[in-house]
Order: sequence, then C-alpha cells, then structure tokens
Amino acid sequence: MKFTPGQLAQYWRSAANDLQIAQHSNVPEVMFKFSYDAFIKLGITMIARQGYKVRSVVGHHVKIIEKFSQLLRNEDIAVFGNKMRRMRNIDFYDGGALITELDGREFLAFVKGIFTQAKQFLH
Repeated sequence: MKFTPGQLAQYWRSAANDLQIAQHSNVPEVMFKFSYDAFIKLGITMIARQGYKVRSVVGHHVKIIEKFSQLLRNEDIAVFGNKMRRMRNIDFYDGGALITELDGREFLAFVKGIFTQAKQFLH
C-alpha cells in the first residue's frame, strides 16, 4: 500500500501530539500513557512509511515494536518498548501498575530520543 505524504504527515502529527501531552504533564501516569501512545503511533508511522498498514489484532503492539526496532536498527526499541507494553498491560488488565515519577520521566526521555532518530529516517 502506498501512503501519500499527507497521510504520513497525519500519522506523524498524531504521534507528536501525544508526545507533547506527555511532555507538558507532571503526572507520572499521564507522562507514561501518552509516551507509550506516542511510541506506538510513531511505530505505526514508520511501518506506513514502508507501505504497510497496521491492523488492530491480538498481539499487534508486539509486532509494531518488533518491526519498529528492525526499521531503526535499534534493539533498545524492542527491549524498552516491550517493558512499556508490559507495564501498560499490567495497568490495564491486572488492577493497575504504579508508575513513579522516575518511570514517567525515563519513558518520556526514551520516547523523545526515538522521535529524534525516527525523524532522520522519515525525512
């Protein structure tokens, strides 16, 4: 599938908007949630850039993280991304996860760095 530059820009803006929300919050859970959402949306943007549309199916976040890591040739994306995914799942399905201020800031810093790396790839 071929995405237009406008479609890719829309994906990018959506991811960047979530990153902005994370950056402007002092609430660790908000920083984490929007950092994770921005991260996944950025992965979807990278995959779309390669001509593939992501479908919402069981396990799709795992596949997004895996492909995102491969595209940027950055194993930290797989390791850190899966750590974030597991924490998100604990928060969703196991009664909540404690996100500390340190966690929130660490995840935000990681995602900001990945945005910088992805921007070079996309432009």
